[in-house]
Parts: sequence; C-alpha cells; structure tokens
Amino acid sequence: MSLANNIEFLRHLPKLNEIKGLGGFSRGLRRGPSRLAEVTGFGTNPGDLKMFSFAPSDLRKIPALVVVLHGCTQTATGYDAGAGWSTLAERYGFALLMPEQKPSNNANSCFNWFLPEDIARDRGEAGSIRQMIEHMARTVGIDRNNIFVTGLSAGGAMTSVMLATYPEIFAGGAIVAGLPYGIATNVQEALKGMFQSPPHAAEELGDLVRSASKHRGPWPRLSVWHGSADRTVNPSNADEIVKQWLDVHQLPATPMSETTVDGYPRQVWWNEDGDTVIESYSITDMAHGTPLGAADNDERYGAEGAFLIEAGISSTYHIANFFGLTERIHQPKTVAAVTSTPDHASQTAPAFTVRAAGDRRAEPRDQPPRRAIDVGAVITRALTAAGLIKNSDAT
Repeated sequence: MSLANNIEFLRHLPKLNEIKGLGGFSRGLRRGPSRLAEVTGFGTNPGDLKMFSFAPSDLRKIPALVVVLHGCTQTATGYDAGAGWSTLAERYGFALLMPEQKPSNNANSCFNWFLPEDIARDRGEAGSIRQMIEHMARTVGIDRNNIFVTGLSAGGAMTSVMLATYPEIFAGGAIVAGLPYGIATNVQEALKGMFQSPPHAAEELGDLVRSASKHRGPWPRLSVWHGSADRTVNPSNADEIVKQWLDVHQLPATPMSETTVDGYPRQVWWNEDGDTVIESYSITDMAHGTPLGAADNDERYGAEGAFLIEAGISSTYHIANFFGLTERIHQPKTVAAVTSTPDHASQTAPAFTVRAAGDRRAEPRDQPPRRAIDVGAVITRALTAAGLIKNSDAT
C-alpha cells in the first residue's frame, strides 16, 4: 500500500481518525520508588490528564517551577527516572510538575499535540496543564516570574503549545525533538511535519504564535535540542521552531554566536540587553530522544533507556542552567570563539539571567550521503505512531 493509502486507512479507524502522537517509547525506567506524588482535585481538568508533582525538602523560599512533559507511551515517573529532573530539582531547590496523559485519551499515551480541541488556550489538555500550574502556584507558593516548561517528542510539541497559548505564564521553555506550534491540524499535516518538515515563512510561523493569545510581549526565551540522525521527527523541525520564535522575538536569522559545547554545535541569539533569548543544539549523529551525559560538575542525571540516549551531554542539566536554576550561572566549556559579543554582555549574571550560547543546525562535516526514502519503513513508523502495530525496535 502507498503511504497515501495508509493515511486514508488510519483516518477511518474508530478513535484513530487523527494521528495520536509521535514514535513509540518504553514505559520502563521506573527504578526504585518515585519522588513524584499524584495530585487530584486541581481544577475542572478539561483535558482529563493526571497531575504529578515534586517539591524537594530543601525547597527555595520562593521556588521556580519546571513543567516536564513526557513522550509517547511514557509515564511521568518513567520519564523523570530517565531524564533525571527530580534529582536536579532536589539538588537545586526548585519545584517540579509532571502532567501525564491517560491511555483513555490517547492509545499511545501521547499528549495530543495538534488536535484543535487540546491546543487552544483554556481548552482541553492545554487548559488542564494551566490549571495544574495554578494549583502549584497556590499550594507551593512558586515564583510566578520563574515558571518554565520542557518536553520530549510529543511532549516537546506540547511544550510548543504551552509557550504559544500561555506566553505570559512562562519565562522560558525547552523543546527536545519536538515540532513548531500550529503546523498540523489533521493527520496528513502531522505526518508531513514529522517526516518531511516542509519549510514555512518565518512570519507565517510567528503569526501562529501571535494568534494563539492576546499577549504581545515580552516573550518566553527558548532552548531547542534535536538529534541530527532523528528519523522519527525530522531534524528540520528544529530549524522551524527556531525560525518561529526568532520572528516572535523580532531577531535576525543569523546567529549572534556559534560555539561547540561537549563536542556539539550550538548557536545563540540575544536581545538588545545582551540576554540570551534563543539557543539551539544539534546533537550530531544522535537518533530520536533526550540526550544524556555528565554535567559540567561531573554529576549525572537520569538513566539510559528507550529514547533516553547517552550522548556525552546532559540536556537536563544544560536546560536547567539555561533557565537559571542551577546554583550559579556559568559559561559551559566551549570550543571555537564567539563570533560576536555585545560590549555590555557580562561573563557572570544574577540568578535567572541567562548568558548561555547555543546551536543545533550545523550538520557534521563528514555527513554520510542521504539515503533513499524507505517507503516501507515510513509506513511502519506511521502505523506504529498511530498505535496500530507494536514494534519494540521502532524509532
């Protein structure tokens, strides 16, 4: 069968007439007791999601909050064990919110990252996550000026949703192997975005964000991470995400700084005050997943598993550092000089001010020749993503 016929087949299946997420993940990685606690009664919960949270014993007086969104077929506790967010929260004293999808909403437990009823402000799953944040603000006393969101894959795409629909709530976000906001409203567009990622005009992408709310600035800052060998979500989606938010921030397409961090290219854009607002990493030769490795302090956060990949760089730590949540703001070890630096940009900064630089788009110098499209593999991934077949080896 052709890919087009398979798409048509998917559309006519009961409860699967819309694609329900991205790739297949393992539910494993729950090693030992979880730090997360389930919370009920947080609101009307229009998206019917579960809420899990963590507040460390040594919580800062007015702590920051990080919202973490898992990938398909994962759970909140499983992704936390793999990415290590609660370990980092325990060390640095911030609060953690981890929403969880229910299989009754989505056969693969993916956040419904593109369904119109789930990605509009105060509706569906986006509305549920917003209610969870408000519950944390009231019960934990979080710093409303330091709320952040991050996620992997379908959770990364849902991170795009939250940043676009509630930009006044978030100080920043980090998207790992995700997609831009608003590029898909049906199954064909979702598959096209995942596998092909056709380029859009910057203004068109920016308008999708601007039309999601009445907010007109200031806008959240953003960190983007993507493996250059990702065959589940085309790495070009990282370019599109960056392009979308560069237009929102009214920044030029050319990066203002280019460095190498832990062996990986990184680009950065800053605003007129010299504060980093967009950074982007390309994890060369890495497949679909969250990159893991030792942090700058040689500590490790998380554990390898399905789509949690040892890459020699700790995305969790670097994202937290980008958010300003570590004990001090510092420049990661870099190779290759900064191409340009504003005169007033300092080497140190107070808490919650970001000075990091970053990149994602440069391909490795010895990139192998592009292989022909394997139509059979594309169809298999599409069927797996829709929950029609199970393939433990699918990426």
